Amino acid sequence: MIIDMNYWSKVIKRIFLLLVSVIGIYLFFKLSIFYLPFLIAFVLSLLIEPAIKFLMRKLKLKRKTSSIFIFLIVLLIIGGGLVWGITTIISEASSLLQGFNNYFDKLYIQIQEVMNYFSSSKFQFSEQVNHFIQESTTEFIGNFSNWIKNGLTNLLNFFTQIPTISIYVVITLLSLYFICTDKIYIMDQVEHHLPPIWAKKIWIHLKEISKMLGCYLKAEATLVLVSFIISIIGLYIFQMIGLNIHYPLLIALGIGFVDALPILGSGSVMIPWAILVALDGDIKLGIAIMILWGIMSIVRQFIEPRIVSHQLGIHPIFTLLAMYTGFRFMGIIGILLGPIILIILKNIFATLIDQGIIKSIFDR
Repeated sequence: MIIDMNYWSKVIKRIFLLLVSVIGIYLFFKLSIFYLPFLIAFVLSLLIEPAIKFLMRKLKLKRKTSSIFIFLIVLLIIGGGLVWGITTIISEASSLLQGFNNYFDKLYIQIQEVMNYFSSSKFQFSEQVNHFIQESTTEFIGNFSNWIKNGLTNLLNFFTQIPTISIYVVITLLSLYFICTDKIYIMDQVEHHLPPIWAKKIWIHLKEISKMLGCYLKAEATLVLVSFIISIIGLYIFQMIGLNIHYPLLIALGIGFVDALPILGSGSVMIPWAILVALDGDIKLGIAIMILWGIMSIVRQFIEPRIVSHQLGIHPIFTLLAMYTGFRFMGIIGILLGPIILIILKNIFATLIDQGIIKSIFDR
């Protein structure tokens, strides 16, 4: 048997390059946690670059002047949003945390009333079944109550670290300013310190990745923002007309976050919520929540194909897989970073993916 050493050396070389690339990307993202403010600033600079170029083109302004003008607008939007959001979340979360014991006591009493009804009716359960249901219900309510309380406590603890967060925010904003105003200088420095072929490949990949990331972030941000705006307006209207709505901002943020996840969507929160409040006797609120969910679904179905389709070329199952993998490796932040990493990998290994990864490695 003749072994084609030339062929197998090529295969080993391709496998080695693939492994080195994957390890390099993994290490890059592990190290990037330390430089997260700079990465956030870089992504934000990609998003506001079209606005800077628009001012340069239409008003004939210099890059620095356009960058400062757009930067100030972004600063006002982010600053105002953070101040309003943080104060409202702290207020609502504190109030919600204080009232949780009453909510779960009320829920337990209602479940006991249901059990007593079945016990006194002809549809009687055996004593063992009643005991099992009562124990399971008590355990579930206790565990769920503790989980919610811990989550809200952690949220409040997070906001007590505002001095540390402020440092990250300041570094991010300063980085954004310098990246926007001195983009040409930064690009010249990169080209000066790298071999020409490396610099060329880096700029090609960066342009493609920037384009794909821009599409992804704009699509997700638009969909989440639309869901958030519709839900918070609807919830505040419900509150104004006298429906039993508390903590509208927290609820709207939760709906917006869940709506960003593939497959789940806002219905996974709003439908059970509507059913529970209707069973609790508040039929009007249950109907109102379903109407709000219907409006959100119609709007999302109308705008989603125009925003997302044909932009990323990634099936939702792979997006979900990327989110889960990111969550396992990096926690909650990985849910957001997972799809971004997938987009970058898809761009870097585009040739291998188009040919078939295994096939391209073992092709002669």
